[in-house]
Amino acid sequence: MSARLVTRRPGTDLPQPRRSGRPRPAALAAALVAVLTPALGACAGDASSVGAGGNSTLKWTSSYFPAHWDPVVSGSGAQFRELALVYASLTRTDESGKAVPDLAESWEYNDKGDQVTFHLRSGLKFSDGEPLDAAAVKAAVERAKKQKNSALFGDLTSIASVDANGLDAVVHLTQVDYQIPQLLGQRVLQIASPKAAAAPEKLDQNPVGAGPFTITQLVPGTKAVLKKNPAYWDAKNIHIDNVELTSAPDSSTVVSGLQTGVYNFADIKPSQAEAAKKAGLDVFVQPGFNAANISLNTNKAPFDNDKVVDAVRHAVNRQEFVDKLTFGFGSVTNQPFPKGYVAFDPESENNYPYDPAKSQQLLAEAGYKAGDLKLNLVIPAEDPQSEIVQSQLAKVGITVTIKIDKNWSTPFFAKDLTFSLYGTTGRDSAAQTLTAHFGPNGPLNLSSPYQPAGFEAAIAKVRQTPLDSPDYAKVLQAATRAGLESKALVFTYSSPNLIAKNKSISGLPKNPAHIDWTGVTISGS
Repeated sequence: MSARLVTRRPGTDLPQPRRSGRPRPAALAAALVAVLTPALGACAGDASSVGAGGNSTLKWTSSYFPAHWDPVVSGSGAQFRELALVYASLTRTDESGKAVPDLAESWEYNDKGDQVTFHLRSGLKFSDGEPLDAAAVKAAVERAKKQKNSALFGDLTSIASVDANGLDAVVHLTQVDYQIPQLLGQRVLQIASPKAAAAPEKLDQNPVGAGPFTITQLVPGTKAVLKKNPAYWDAKNIHIDNVELTSAPDSSTVVSGLQTGVYNFADIKPSQAEAAKKAGLDVFVQPGFNAANISLNTNKAPFDNDKVVDAVRHAVNRQEFVDKLTFGFGSVTNQPFPKGYVAFDPESENNYPYDPAKSQQLLAEAGYKAGDLKLNLVIPAEDPQSEIVQSQLAKVGITVTIKIDKNWSTPFFAKDLTFSLYGTTGRDSAAQTLTAHFGPNGPLNLSSPYQPAGFEAAIAKVRQTPLDSPDYAKVLQAATRAGLESKALVFTYSSPNLIAKNKSISGLPKNPAHIDWTGVTISGS
């Protein structure tokens, strides 16, 4: 008999599962070793947070207001935080970055590691009254894999099929993959009502999920009004009655809007943090997996020459990005992870140090004199990162012209660009982050189908290693090291997510990259 993972109140430790035969823990541990800035506690604040009759209202203005409310279309970009108001997932992550129960109260692998069974909570329903059972999970996976405009199909290649047996969803895998519970959380499998999803274009602007809130009004691209969902499985720990989610106005007005009570919660830029603090707002650092990079297409000249690629690597002064863009909140990184995360490879930390003389030497060896090499850097909008890249490459004799293309995403994801910039919010599954950047079909690999030698075998070994294995960190870091042999990406810096809120809102759980409203309260004056 296999013991199920026991769910406890937030803040308590979760015991490891047990089952007959060789032990396979269900909750996959992904250790995030970082210093987390303490969230400030609740105190008396803006009375506008409490509506007539004492109902508390979250007034959240977001720079990531969803363009799409179908989670299959939105994919796993930053807007998953907003969609998590409406949708719940099989798992969620805790403050250590580990997968813990959400809609699924437990799960276990078979002995071989190529099948995982998720046991759903009983009595779950979507906001349209439809049952949330294993059949709904099966439908969600199949839709994410097959829907024409799905942004998720590339994340689900390890899943062959799903069998539905009442409340048990049996996930059959194409390979041994212990990353699945880590993967199928809020970023990749927010589950919509199959009945509503039968018309995806309607779901896209009329979301139906089983999350903590339901939408009562939606103005596409502008505003969403939500109310607490009494049928949510953890409704007793949701203390916010209403949510007013709006698309953030010009960033210069966000702090004043928070100060006057137009909003009481907002994501902000590092440049706004000091003004927010002076305005008497709570500013806290939400740890995350963010990393910025310079994307190169090795299938196109001049980056089909390894010496040119290495010249760019040595021309990059990462500290300048940190100093000019993060206002003390960021750090340099040459990897798709911040330093301190379990997947960060210390052995690779000093590869390709800033060395303009070395860069110039490599360019000369590649046959380029100063001024010979002229590149177009194509980006979607004005970005100070591009000016830093332009300046740094000019110092080694490369002329960069910045080109803004509002339709940038089309040629970028079609791998038609030669030279661009990208920033990632990362993934809860480190293996997914690595394959997205370095895999032959990785959406963030501008040089597809190229992948570095040895990467495929290294990432397969990661999937085959349970996350509680004493060898997991070593195996994962080896995969990062293999991925960093790629000529397609030059990482520059990492910066956490910054949140400013009115003091009427209590501290939030510090789950990496996620915004979790469990236990959060809003007080009046």
